[in-house]
Amino acid sequence: MYGTVIVSSGMLLPMKQHQQSQWTWQWNHLQDDNRWLFSEWIFPNTWETFRGKTVLDCGCGGGQHVSFVAPVAKSVVGVDLNATESAIQRTKNYQNVRILQDDIAKMQLNTVFDVVYSIGVLHHTDDPDASFANIASHCAAGGRVIVWVYSKEGNFLNQYVLEPVKYLIIRHLPRRMVLWLAWILTLLVSLPVHTIYRLPLRSLPYYQYFQNWRQLSLSRNMLNVFDKLNAPQTWFISEERIRRWFGSGFRDVHISPYRGVSWRGSGTRLEHA
Repeated sequence: MYGTVIVSSGMLLPMKQHQQSQWTWQWNHLQDDNRWLFSEWIFPNTWETFRGKTVLDCGCGGGQHVSFVAPVAKSVVGVDLNATESAIQRTKNYQNVRILQDDIAKMQLNTVFDVVYSIGVLHHTDDPDASFANIASHCAAGGRVIVWVYSKEGNFLNQYVLEPVKYLIIRHLPRRMVLWLAWILTLLVSLPVHTIYRLPLRSLPYYQYFQNWRQLSLSRNMLNVFDKLNAPQTWFISEERIRRWFGSGFRDVHISPYRGVSWRGSGTRLEHA
């Protein structure tokens, strides 16, 4: 069984992506305990996909998803570049968990896993294509690769309004000020979400996305908003791009849009490169 330890392999391979203090701050101060959303993001995979398996969480953040999977998995390795201390604290009671500090685009763990997943992370890396290729290389033949990423389709406002404002202004603000801004925006957005967006006006922007908003707590919605404001960089992944990721080398591929703003992708690895 694994103990929970922190290991850096940065001395063996130069890291392409620099550490980003924004993520360290986020997962030191905020937590996500919503198992329901995680199960939506990994669909059509289920908790049974992890049962008795060796699992690799690529970009584990504060260890939230690791803590969901650990009770059913044989073992879980979580890799993150920025929030390993938070992940260690969150998963310290699981003897089958190991937390490593590394860049998922460059890591070389010298082992393969039954299930490799990356939820909400690849679109924040320097090179999502290279990051996907590297995490997939850590999946055993017959194993499952699962990802969830922001979509280019349906994210016009985020891509062309929020991202420029974030680059010009928000990224320079103290994180606590960004947190307060996230709370204010969450309260403001909640008003139309619980009124106008209850009408059958499907042409409204983010109509599908706000269906989730009404099912989540105010604090969990604030975390969604803060995550978007806090991320140092965000790529928006097109359908063509994610289908290319799961092209050759996979079978039983599932790619589907989620709430009009993201993609769920998974596939079974044909062979280990």
